Amino acid sequence: QVQLVESGGGLVQAGGSLRLSCAASGRTFCNYHMGWFRQAPGKEREFVAAITWIGMTTAYADSAKGRFTISRDNAKNTVFLQMNNLKPEDTALYYCTAATRWYGSRGSGESDYWGQGTQVTVSS
Repeated sequence: QVQLVESGGGLVQAGGSLRLSCAASGRTFCNYHMGWFRQAPGKEREFVAAITWIGMTTAYADSAKGRFTISRDNAKNTVFLQMNNLKPEDTALYYCTAATRWYGSRGSGESDYWGQGTQVTVSS
């Protein structure tokens, strides 16, 4: 089992920034690819970004490209999502996930573990 705990969400004005963190515990963190997904009210959950176990490859949704950056620190068992130039449409519950298989360039791969989520609200 892998336990994932997200933090760093909050309320921010449009154009602002937030840095989400996801702390992992349980099985060896560096064995897993890591991803971020989000779900807005009334909408389906969608892929945001992913990073391979060693951090050499990343993937982003089109909506995140150029604004969001995913990174990881295997020594601290933590994955990050730096979000810049936030827009009201980025408002959602953001989930951290772990996967033994790569998510793919569009994040269609299956996640093995999910966190509880952290809320991001962007005001206009």
